[in-house]
Amino acid sequence: MRGDAEGNEDGSASFVGRNAELAALCAALTERRLITVTGPGGVGKTRLVRQVLAAADGPAGPARPFPDGIHWADLSPLPGDRLLVDTVADALDLADHTPRTLAEAVAEWIGARRLLLVLDCCEHLIAPVRVLVQDLLDAAPHLVVLLTSREPLALAAEHVLELGPLPHAPHAREALALFTARADAVRARPWTPQRLAAARAICSRLEGVPLALELAAAQLTDHTVEELADRLARRIGPLSGGAGDRPPRHRALRSAIGWSHEWCTPRERLLWLRLSVFAGTFDGAAARAVCSAPPFTAEEVPPLLASLVGKSVVRSTGDGTVYRMLDTIREYGAMWRDGIGERDALRARHAAHFLDLVRAAEADWIGPGQRDAYRRVAAAYGDICAALDHLLATAPTAALELAGRVGFFWACCGCLHVARSYLERALAAARPQDVDTPGRMRALWALGVTLLLQGAHEEAHRIAVACEALAARPDAGRGPALDAAYLLGVSHLLAGRPLAARIVADNALEAFPGTPFESGPRLRCHLVRVFALTGTGLFADAREEAERLRAECEARQEYWTRAYADYQLALIGLFEGRPAESAEHARAMLESKRELGDSFGTALGLDLLAAARAANGDGAGGARAYGAGHAYWQAVGHPQRGTPELRSMHEEFERSAREALGDEAYEAAFAEGVRQGHALRGRPHPA
Repeated sequence: MRGDAEGNEDGSASFVGRNAELAALCAALTERRLITVTGPGGVGKTRLVRQVLAAADGPAGPARPFPDGIHWADLSPLPGDRLLVDTVADALDLADHTPRTLAEAVAEWIGARRLLLVLDCCEHLIAPVRVLVQDLLDAAPHLVVLLTSREPLALAAEHVLELGPLPHAPHAREALALFTARADAVRARPWTPQRLAAARAICSRLEGVPLALELAAAQLTDHTVEELADRLARRIGPLSGGAGDRPPRHRALRSAIGWSHEWCTPRERLLWLRLSVFAGTFDGAAARAVCSAPPFTAEEVPPLLASLVGKSVVRSTGDGTVYRMLDTIREYGAMWRDGIGERDALRARHAAHFLDLVRAAEADWIGPGQRDAYRRVAAAYGDICAALDHLLATAPTAALELAGRVGFFWACCGCLHVARSYLERALAAARPQDVDTPGRMRALWALGVTLLLQGAHEEAHRIAVACEALAARPDAGRGPALDAAYLLGVSHLLAGRPLAARIVADNALEAFPGTPFESGPRLRCHLVRVFALTGTGLFADAREEAERLRAECEARQEYWTRAYADYQLALIGLFEGRPAESAEHARAMLESKRELGDSFGTALGLDLLAAARAANGDGAGGARAYGAGHAYWQAVGHPQRGTPELRSMHEEFERSAREALGDEAYEAAFAEGVRQGHALRGRPHPA
């Protein structure tokens, strides 16, 4: 699950009050299929849901079982509905590798599963969420959907649980209990009658809004409770007053946190509004790069950021080097940002930073920084999408470059639908002067890779031929030529033409001599050559080249090529009757794919491990590995796939395992493997 959007980020603070609401939500989850928790910004909707789900297995949790898991989708970073279904698919850990629409894939994957889907912060996407939720409920009879939103969907089956502020009348306990608990966490002091009276005044002034109370408590590092109560009384009126010229949604937002803005210094306020440009988490380097502009420099950003953390405007996560803004606070900053005219310049700096991030990740692709490069790109997913949206509207050439560079990363990690969408949009938006540029060819190449992985082989082959023609231009250079050869070679391999793939790879490598690790495109061409040698039966040559590549990859801490070198060595081991050796390479491949978070590659590796175990006489182990692989193949939307030789081998060894065990024992072991596969997929990917 994501961090709490309206309460404590890491969940370490105690949950206070809401007993009636907790019971009502638990009851609704036992008998309703669509529940929406509504209420104004900052009232604690997300926190309430997290509290209920944290106790889902305990006596306070809902009685309805969700054997297929609880899946949480945070919609707050989405500026529009373009990535809505992608976000839901990601929450389901669905890395669909088919050309069908992602909405169809999501509906089919949920199918008869019994799961809970939580859609958090839906208020800015009410219409598209309404359509998606209705379609999913119609398609999946056991699906339960739980939403948080400032307004309901207005669907017939919807059960609405309205959440208001905490009771804050003079003798009410809940708002006071929350404020005093948070105040004690900041600075523990005895609660004298005078301090309690001041605390009650604060709760009344802030009208029991939980987020406002928590932000108020954060101010106690520099002020006493009495000073805070006095200042609130003098500087702001009741939260429900003022801002009458703003829409109701913004008035609610302003009422929850506007007072905290007044407590910040002018420079802190400026950093606050600039940080609102980030869609997700960010680190100090990103904050300096994007937010440093007059009147302050990059060196002044860290202390200002630390001050905002101290005031709970920004939350730090993990080891304190990664930050995020709660969605309500981020939205408030964006409101002020747009009001003072900083939006366009800020989004331009934001887009430039994430283009630089992807450039750096690509430069690290063939070395020890590869794994971290994947992780940086994965962590910045929402911000890269936002950067692409901005560049598509303002700088098509830069959008083409960013889409082309990030497209391969996304394709390798299973984000095929979003990669294809942005690549097609960037290519369509390209200016006439971009037609024959390396940027356009790189984007076209990345689109071809994406289509291959989606199974659209004919379309991908046409793109590969087009890339080859572009790369033949005298000024194209070796990188585009080697990229084109890789794409065309893989297209031949998947179509069962290994000799053609070898010819393409050999021609490119001979035309541009060099060492394998000279560049990413060259390394990928060497890998195509290994696959082609195996496919044409030249196992000794393939093994020699694969072992050489693998050793160099291991020395360089490179994972992507190493995984596929192990794939080939496992395959060759099976062909040559060395199943134990094959199993070792299959396990090594799985470890590399785990490091990169690649479900498709994991599915391939599990099929190889299953075949190796079955060939070694371990029918039960083979069946379990086949079952685990089946869970991963379901997640990518395909039956078992891969190169033709693996498909035929899968069928042979599955048959031998079934014959050795008998149907009943085989099915039991297979089912156990499926359960293990789903459990493994439920773990967070390192990437």
